[in-house]
Amino acid sequence: MKITKAVVRRMSIDFKVPFRTSFGLNTQKDFSMVELHTADGLVGYGDCSAFFRPWYNEETTVGALFVIKNFLIPALFEQEDIKDPETFFDETSWIRRNRMARASVDCALWDLYSRELGVPEYKALGGTKTEVEAGVSLGIEKTPDDLLKTIEKYMKQGYRRIKCKIKPGYDIRYMEAVRKEFGDIMLMCDANSAYTLDDIELFKEMDDLNLLMIEQPLASDDIVDHRHLQSVIKTPVCLDESIDSIDDARRAIELGSCRIINIKVARVGGLTEARRIQQYAGEHGVYVWCGGMVDTGIARGHNIAAATLPYYRYPNDIPASDRYYEDDLVAPSTFLDSRAMIQVPDRPGMGFDPVPDMVEKHTVEKWEFQR
Repeated sequence: MKITKAVVRRMSIDFKVPFRTSFGLNTQKDFSMVELHTADGLVGYGDCSAFFRPWYNEETTVGALFVIKNFLIPALFEQEDIKDPETFFDETSWIRRNRMARASVDCALWDLYSRELGVPEYKALGGTKTEVEAGVSLGIEKTPDDLLKTIEKYMKQGYRRIKCKIKPGYDIRYMEAVRKEFGDIMLMCDANSAYTLDDIELFKEMDDLNLLMIEQPLASDDIVDHRHLQSVIKTPVCLDESIDSIDDARRAIELGSCRIINIKVARVGGLTEARRIQQYAGEHGVYVWCGGMVDTGIARGHNIAAATLPYYRYPNDIPASDRYYEDDLVAPSTFLDSRAMIQVPDRPGMGFDPVPDMVEKHTVEKWEFQR
């Protein structure tokens, strides 16, 4: 692959309904799109999912754009021929962290690479599934009754796994209400690092709820404290923000800090590292699933491809096209069947293409780079 042109866009799109987590209230998705062109006329697409504020990790929309424009694109143009996405990922490992910026380019290269091979992206990655299961991720509601009404709505749509965001004061009472109302559904909670080891007794109480997992209960950069928590509770701890790389996964697994890993393609630097993490974790008995960043169509397409890999064993946070936004930026749109399954596109590349009118509608700024 010889990259001859790159287009970078800063994008903005409003949520249909504000989405609340322990970080705060989200009303708008501020993100970036990367478009890479080859000398052969192929085009690949990737999204940068960094938020406007550094509340999920240290990256921001503006900071990631700086890294993409000033470091990653020049690195692409320096290469006469890029053998494959993995090679470029390793050759740009000198870029410390900034993984969401790197993910946008890595994913665009996987889209290009699979188009060049004439195969679907999931097959180029080594995926084995032709459909993937979606779960629903729900924000924090004002009352338990509000949460129950929201869950009922999504269960009627076919979702089988329910994930509830929690934070202190909005936790066990809410989860108990869900168990009482809906019985033995596939239920988990996501704390987004809102707790400390001082809350161990709370998590011991949660053991009685038979949760599928508790996602990222402690600090976002922690592995050691999670080890202590996992050793005294029965419920599997799932690490999210703590796992940015295969080395993080290895350390967490060796320590016994978790039994499950949520791999967000954006968080770990793209499809290359996501594939490596799932293989290492799965070979050591720790299975994974695909998390999301309230993604729009391009990132969602790459997430679908990742979720076909063999050690992705739990329902994924991959939404239908109409879950978060009124407009779908890609075609075809993504729909869930009655079993909450998403069919994986079976055409060369990622399987989704931007809709030009929609992309232009939500473009805030645009830059073009030529070799």
